[in-house]
Amino acid sequence: MRFKRLDLNLVVALDALLAERSVTRAGQRLNISQTTLSDALGRLRDYFNDELLIQVGRKMVPTPLGESLVGPARNMLLQAEAMVNTKPSFDPGAAVRSFTLMMSDYISTVLISKVAPALSRIAPHVTLDVLPHSSVPWESLARGETDFLIMPQAYLSSDHPSEPLFDDSFVCIVATDNELVGDTIDLEQFMRMGHVLTRFGNNRTPSIDEWFFKRFGNERRIEMITMGFYAVPQAIVGTNRIATIQRTLADYYATMLPIRVVDHLFELPTISTGLQWNRFADSDPGMAWMRSVLREHSATIHG
Repeated sequence: MRFKRLDLNLVVALDALLAERSVTRAGQRLNISQTTLSDALGRLRDYFNDELLIQVGRKMVPTPLGESLVGPARNMLLQAEAMVNTKPSFDPGAAVRSFTLMMSDYISTVLISKVAPALSRIAPHVTLDVLPHSSVPWESLARGETDFLIMPQAYLSSDHPSEPLFDDSFVCIVATDNELVGDTIDLEQFMRMGHVLTRFGNNRTPSIDEWFFKRFGNERRIEMITMGFYAVPQAIVGTNRIATIQRTLADYYATMLPIRVVDHLFELPTISTGLQWNRFADSDPGMAWMRSVLREHSATIHG
């Protein structure tokens, strides 16, 4: 099918080429041969009267026009997908559908652990594909590679709709047999202790509690850095270390590990978690249903 002399099938190829910046990888992504995709690139170049992608060393780099087409090509495909997914209603009991959610292991533990058993009862053919946060989660959402982002509200994009899910507080945890810490801890003792903290992804992005302390000029003595929240309580057991994690996560692990929550005699931040989805999926009944499920089970979380 053509629109203003442009074969609309070429938009799919253009989107893949601009995303992958490689004929080989774009072909693999679309499951078509490199020859077929090279032909598509040639036709796109003829239509736009521009090279669109040029070879620089071993990489393909978009021209200024090619760069300007990244957003429009992706948005066209997302709008087409939204149109295809438009149904008068969504029946979770009969629906066969997959939702992709990007979140931390903290959210997976305290929220998805509640959602999963509910879905098995009310939507047995619905699949949740849970992904860890990438270094640029907003790009995954904008490209339609992720249906939902669940992350601190402060980090959500203003380009897409969102809603708050739940608030949680930060608490201090130590091993049950840690004799250096009693039932309470003040800031001076807290800062003297060895700490466990979390950093994410290849960029080693610090968790929000580390950001809080750096903002106020307090540097902790770090003894261990984990790549996920799940490993923090385990790094506390059998040591005199301390960690600052979300209360719901501390309460969860305290039922399984010899750790205890210590009453901190200084202020710690509250973390507000939000849900975000692509604006083109705003009217999709299936997406609206999934939001309602996440909202319902978030209401049971009390941090």
